[in-house]
Amino acid sequence: MRSATVNIAGGGLAGALLAVLLARRGRPVRLIERRPDPRSHAADSGRSINLALAARGIRALEHAGLMDRIRPLMLPMRGRMIHEPGATAAPRLLPYGQRAEEVIHSVGRAALNRVLIEAAAGYAGVELCFDTTCTAVDATRGSLTVRDNRTGASRVFDDAATIGADGAGSAIRSSLAHAGRLLATELPLEHGYKELLIPARDGNFQLEPDALHVWPRHGYMLIALPNPDRSFTATLFLPQSGAPGFDTLTAEQAVRDFFDSEFPDAAALIPDLPAQFRAHPQGHLGTIRTQPWACGRVLLLGDAAHAIVPFHGQGMNAAFEDCAVLDSMLPSGEACDLPRLFAAFYEARRRDAEAIAQMALENYAEMRSAVLDERFLRRKAWALQLERRHPAKFIPRYAMVMFHPEIPYSEALRRGGVQQRILDTFDAGATGETLGAAQLSAADELIHARL
Repeated sequence: MRSATVNIAGGGLAGALLAVLLARRGRPVRLIERRPDPRSHAADSGRSINLALAARGIRALEHAGLMDRIRPLMLPMRGRMIHEPGATAAPRLLPYGQRAEEVIHSVGRAALNRVLIEAAAGYAGVELCFDTTCTAVDATRGSLTVRDNRTGASRVFDDAATIGADGAGSAIRSSLAHAGRLLATELPLEHGYKELLIPARDGNFQLEPDALHVWPRHGYMLIALPNPDRSFTATLFLPQSGAPGFDTLTAEQAVRDFFDSEFPDAAALIPDLPAQFRAHPQGHLGTIRTQPWACGRVLLLGDAAHAIVPFHGQGMNAAFEDCAVLDSMLPSGEACDLPRLFAAFYEARRRDAEAIAQMALENYAEMRSAVLDERFLRRKAWALQLERRHPAKFIPRYAMVMFHPEIPYSEALRRGGVQQRILDTFDAGATGETLGAAQLSAADELIHARL
């Protein structure tokens, strides 16, 4: 593999990071991206503007030696700032964790992608092919067919491994599925999304900048993440149809009435709300499951293999973790059985991908509804109390996912279920936000026995 070029389809976040990791090992890389070079062109409209970078993604970037370049792009968010329906009081902060380092970071997709592409371009062994679309792949021969978007000319790259990192709409996955080499299923969510900009005012943030703002409304929600220019990117998650639904918000007055009724404080911060709502594209959400990810000399990773809904902020982080895991599995010598390696990677990551897909869907219900429930808030307080008492054993599931990259997603899901059942035992006898002495003693026994 050291002397053979590796094709990476997709020059987005995962593809660019993987190119850096392989190039650091001295492996020649051909990075193929259908869009223009992001270093000289604006980002596509419709792609999410900013993302949540957490511990798993940070660990992968550190593994690539890139954090010094990326740290200036990061804005820390220490919790969810909850804007309750009809609230007259100030919004309340629900911290993500109870340690100073337990924060997640808002980072701009376009700026992050530019840094990763620049890092990849710095290696002599990386060939960058922008404005180039992958059209077909042959897993047996190891051939990749591409088309130059500027000239229309096609070209075939023969006798090379191909790694598909080309996102949820992966052309590599589609080609393999069409050839009968894998089974891909998409489970669409009946909710879509639309992004809106809350601009800075007089050079300042209009909301508290160190939090992810959430307007939970049970069946839907609005969120907002800070940007370095002191604006916020707000995202409305709403059913595709219904009352309310995107299909009912087609007239300017309907948009104004909906926001004035449901999110009045946010609506007041967006002076051109109807114009933005009309101009910005409506995005679609869903979960993609692929079996297998590895087909001969072709491998899928990141969203191309296992796209998830965005409600746990883990799509990018899981893809970055994929890259780091694959890099760690590569042998240091020249000899490498690629089909065997790719198959082993699939087996190593499959259960974790399934786990985070499930937890991401569950987190949508938590964000849009459960955070308004006193029972949820009470159990969250108990979990933090038990974590302080048993920091090595009882770690809330959200914290395991976001702040503990040493714990696999599948283990976080399993342990989270055990912990949930432990908390269930106290629902009948505890009403406050702290467990009493007798309850703590019972919890100690359950934790030692089950965790």
